[in-house]
Parts: sequence; C-alpha cells; structure tokens
Amino acid sequence: MDYTRTFGVLALALWIITGVDSRVFKGRGIDKYVTFGQNYVVTWGQSHVSTLHSGQEVDLYMDQSSGGGFESKNSYGSGLFQIRIKVPGGNTGGIVTAFYLTSKGGGHDEIDFEFLGNNNGKPVTLQTNLFLNGEGNREERFTLWFNPTKHYHTYGILWNPYQIVFYVDYIPIRVYKNENGVSYPTKPMQVEASLWNGDDWATDGGRTKVNWSYSPFIAHFQDFSLSGCNIDGRSNNVGACASSNYWWNAGNYQRLNGPEQSMYENFRNKYMNYDYCTDRSKYQTPPRECY
Repeated sequence: MDYTRTFGVLALALWIITGVDSRVFKGRGIDKYVTFGQNYVVTWGQSHVSTLHSGQEVDLYMDQSSGGGFESKNSYGSGLFQIRIKVPGGNTGGIVTAFYLTSKGGGHDEIDFEFLGNNNGKPVTLQTNLFLNGEGNREERFTLWFNPTKHYHTYGILWNPYQIVFYVDYIPIRVYKNENGVSYPTKPMQVEASLWNGDDWATDGGRTKVNWSYSPFIAHFQDFSLSGCNIDGRSNNVGACASSNYWWNAGNYQRLNGPEQSMYENFRNKYMNYDYCTDRSKYQTPPRECY
C-alpha cells in the first residue's frame, strides 16, 4: 500500500471538512519568514552549529567531540510549537535528534520528540515522551510512513490547559488529556532542539553504539516561528496562560475533531510499536492516564 498517498488523502479530507480550522492551524503555527535569531539562541556545542540562508536554516553537527543544541529565548505557559526537521541519514545508530519543551530546575516538566537513529537501512524510530514533575517513563514509539532523513517534515506540540497533542505533518499521533486528576505540566517551559549521543539506550536498547567513522551526523532545522503565551517576567504559574483568548486554548483546540480523531486512530493502529501503557514489565498497574 502507498501510505504516503493514503495519508495525503486523509490530510486533504481534513482540510476540506474542517475548513477554517485547518487554515488557522497551519497559518498561525508556522511563519516561514521568522529567522532563527529572532526566537532562538545556541546553548551548547557552538562550534557544531551552523546558521544558513540568512537564518532560515540551522544545522546541528555531531562528531566524537560534541553535538549541539539551541533553545527559545522565552519561556511559555501554553501554545502550539512547531518546527521542520530533516534528521541525519545513513548509519546513525545511537544518535538522537530531539525537539522538545522543558522546564528548568528540579522536578521538571518535559514534552519530547526524539528521533532514534539506526543502521543498515533500518528505519529511524520516533519516540515521544513526557516528564511530569520529574517523572518520565511515558514513552510511545512509532515507525513513520516516510523516511525522515530524506526531506523536511513538520513536527508540532500543542500544549494547553486541556490536552497535549503531538503532530507529524499536521496529523495527531499522540494525545495526553488533562483529566481525571492526571499529572500535567505546571511549570513554564522553553522550546529546545539538540543532537546528541544516546547510544547507552537509543538503538537496540543500547546494544548498538555510535560508529564515529560515519560522522559528522547532521540534523537540519527550518521554520522558527513560535505561537505561545510568553510567561517571562510574570508569575511562574502557567495558569496565567490559560485564557481562551489565546487561539490555541480556544474550543477548536480543546479536543480532536472527528476527522482528526480518525487520522489519529488510523496512524496509531498502523505505526505504533511501543506503548508504555501496555508494558507490564514497567507498570503492573497502568498509570491513571492510560484508562
């Protein structure tokens, strides 16, 4: 089956059925004319970061000496955060490309996209995870319907008082709802991206180590707009960013609509290969959010 065509048709259906909602989501989520330096700053591995095309693209390089990373200048309490990524290709076992939100300090909150490299033509794994008050172990893993090393694709995180949604090319792949007393992010978070050595766990459970003869490994990033409630200089309580006057908190974004729900279920049925909620070696009793 041609999965690319299948999802292209589904995306088109979503555009047609939801009309204005899709245009608002796409139009407000990405502004291609925002440069890297307007919203982000390099935080580590400065010699392994290149800014290209007048700030329209940033490349992170990984070799045996270092990787690299950047973060948003501001902290946020809600929003829709998207970026376009082309992850490193070739034999990348042990290499992790990450795009995520994270708070600073102890008991941190974090919302992760992590691309886990692989070797010998095996597909890159997309892992999502959440840390809530310092507790993680909420991994879900997927094999994508495309090769993320060949072209840029858009990855997004919607975080509002009602739900967290992970998007790949505007298709919702994971939803974490703020209901039934579950743990939920309560701290301001910055948007970050990084390229680093995770070979103690990332590929084959840590059995596959980085082969440095294939370095440098290069991750490419584009589209640096941010749609979020800037909490800098205000209370650290993210409740200050809960107003429905922010479009990402409004009714259209408090739950998936019908077409989105269908796309979500279709994706997970076909492409999910690990869900912490069903891992009895990790949780004899699944966490509350799994019910």
